[in-house]
Amino acid sequence: MKNRSLLMALAALGVASIGAVRAADQPIEIQVVDAMNKVFGTHPGFRANHAKGVVVEGSFTASPEAASLSRAVLFNGSAIPVTVRFSDATGIPDLPDGAPAANPHGMAVKYHLPNGGETDMVTNSLKFFPVATGAEFRDLLLALAASPPDAAKPTPFDKFVASHPAVPAAFGTAATPDSFADDEYYGIDAFVLVNKAGGKQAVRYRMVPEHAVHLDAAEAVKRAPDFLMDELPERLKRGPVTFHLTAQLAAAGDPTKDPTKPWPEDRKMVELGVLTIDKAVANSAEAQKKLIFLPGALTDGIEPSDDPLINVRDGAYAVSFSRRSQ
Repeated sequence: MKNRSLLMALAALGVASIGAVRAADQPIEIQVVDAMNKVFGTHPGFRANHAKGVVVEGSFTASPEAASLSRAVLFNGSAIPVTVRFSDATGIPDLPDGAPAANPHGMAVKYHLPNGGETDMVTNSLKFFPVATGAEFRDLLLALAASPPDAAKPTPFDKFVASHPAVPAAFGTAATPDSFADDEYYGIDAFVLVNKAGGKQAVRYRMVPEHAVHLDAAEAVKRAPDFLMDELPERLKRGPVTFHLTAQLAAAGDPTKDPTKPWPEDRKMVELGVLTIDKAVANSAEAQKKLIFLPGALTDGIEPSDDPLINVRDGAYAVSFSRRSQ
């Protein structure tokens, strides 16, 4: 994983600053987590965002096409064990699964490599991100915190949205699925695959289900509060769940540093392999406390792009992990 010392330093800062006044000159990663806590509240032992989740296990087997794009060991065609966490949005651990705020849902995958290492992919059900930088994400969260239901119109959030049209456009791409197994998940950041000859190709990942099934908002709020968390373990008792990991290939001129800008749908899609989930973790609540998924936890053959959110997400997740581990 890249620059562990930076992540450890950020994590240490996160612990040291608990209960302290948050200075505007603190690292943006800490400011983002503080803003999440301001919006969602502080819930000891839980993530600052995507607090509610369920952990499952399975394996990933790459396609022959994957090896032509990347020399990464997870694309060598062998069965790679995986740990997967599905989650609801927000830092509220008892949020009903069908609540509008539970969108976008997340799917984080940790690949356990043959050499003992790990590499992660962090995806969610937004087709693209609402803002382009960590500072904008902090400001989005602070605008939400300053806009309670009784706030005067236009609220700070209304004003933020007016100047950031990608916000409503992005959130409009997500809807509540009838199962975590029936949603499509997008890697909003671009990464660079490197093949054995040193050739490089910018990509964005997608986790594509066998069938995508979404509920309308009125139906979703009628479901049981934990219907997504409960349904997946029950489904796995009847058989495995599969996703197709695909890569959308960037063409010349496609931006890689701005996650608010999706690439055109006519860009080539390559199936990298099949991810099979076959088992629910027995004590999911305890298992997920020990897990951290970092978009920038990469392995040889996969490199970060120039997207600044990769580093910000890594740092913010490390700060959140350190705080919930205390």
